[in-house]
Amino acid sequence: MSLHIGVDVGGTKVLAAEVDPDGTVLRTARRSTPGRRVDTALVEQALTEAVAEVAGGRPVDGVGLAAAGFVDAAGERVMFAPHLPWQGEDVRARLEERWGTPVALDNDANCAVLAEATLGAGRGVADVVLVTMGTGIGGALVLDGRVRRGRNGMAGEFGHAQVVPEGRPCECGGAGCWEQYASGNALVRHARARIGAEPTVLEQACDGDPETLTGPMVTDAAVRGDRVALGAFASVGDWLGVGVANLVAALDPDLVVIGGGVSAAGDLLLEPARRALARSLVGAAHRDVPQVVRARFGPEAGVVGGAILARDAEHRAGRIWS
Repeated sequence: MSLHIGVDVGGTKVLAAEVDPDGTVLRTARRSTPGRRVDTALVEQALTEAVAEVAGGRPVDGVGLAAAGFVDAAGERVMFAPHLPWQGEDVRARLEERWGTPVALDNDANCAVLAEATLGAGRGVADVVLVTMGTGIGGALVLDGRVRRGRNGMAGEFGHAQVVPEGRPCECGGAGCWEQYASGNALVRHARARIGAEPTVLEQACDGDPETLTGPMVTDAAVRGDRVALGAFASVGDWLGVGVANLVAALDPDLVVIGGGVSAAGDLLLEPARRALARSLVGAAHRDVPQVVRARFGPEAGVVGGAILARDAEHRAGRIWS
C-alpha cells in the first residue's frame, strides 16, 4: 500500500500522520514547534523527525504540509506565519529536496476544509465555511464545491479580521484581531486571569502556576463543571459566534464547520457560539441560519487534508475529489 503522510504544522506542535484513502489516521507522531522567534532549521528538524517516525523506515510516496500561515497561490512558499518563523520561505522545494519525496504545501485551514468537504462534515455540501481554532484562528472556504484560495492564495484568514478597534495586540502586528478573543490562546488567557480570584480546580491542575496552564487542562476542568473553565468557554464561544455571524452575513453558506484543537471541547464551545450567532446575525429571524457543527476529523482535519493533498497533485489547485 502506498504511504502518504499529512503534516499539520501549528504554532505549538507538529502532528504527522499516515492516512489511508478513506481518511482513517493509521499512525501519528508529534513534536513541539519552538515558536516564531527561532531559526527555521529548528522547525524543519521537528518536521523531519515527525515524518521519519511515521514512516518507520518505509519509502514515502508523498508528504502534504498543512502550514499555519499564508501560503502563496503556487503552493511553494510560506509568505508569513504569525506563530512560526517562516517569512517568504521556499518551504516546499527545500523539504522535498531534504526528504527525497514529493511534497505538497497549503495553508492548514485549506487542508482541513479539503478533508471535511471530501470525506467529512461538509461532504456533499456546496458552500462551506470552515473556522479552525488552535493557537490562533484560521479559516477556509468551499464555494460551489471548490476550495477558494483567492488571488494570492491567502483567502480565509478570518482570524486577523479586526473585531475590537485598538484591542489586544496580535502576533500578526495588528491589534484587536478576532483570534485574540476566540482561540486556544484566548481560552487559556481568560482562565489564567481568574486563578487566585475565585476557587477553581485549575489552580491545582497547574500547581498554582498559571503560566503552566494549557488548553486541555481548561477543557478537562470544564467537563468536570469548574466555573472558571466554563466561563472561559462561554467567553470564547460567544466571540466565536459573533465572528461567525459576520462570515455568514458576508457569504451566506450552507454550513459552518468548526475545527482545530479547541473544537475537541464539542458543545462546551459550540453551544455558546450557536447562541451568539443567532443573536448577532443580521436578519436571523428571516433566513435559514446555517448549522454550526464540529469537524468530523476534529484536530486531525489538517493532517487528513494534507494526506489528500499529497495523494493527488490536483488538490494543489484547490480541486475536490469527485
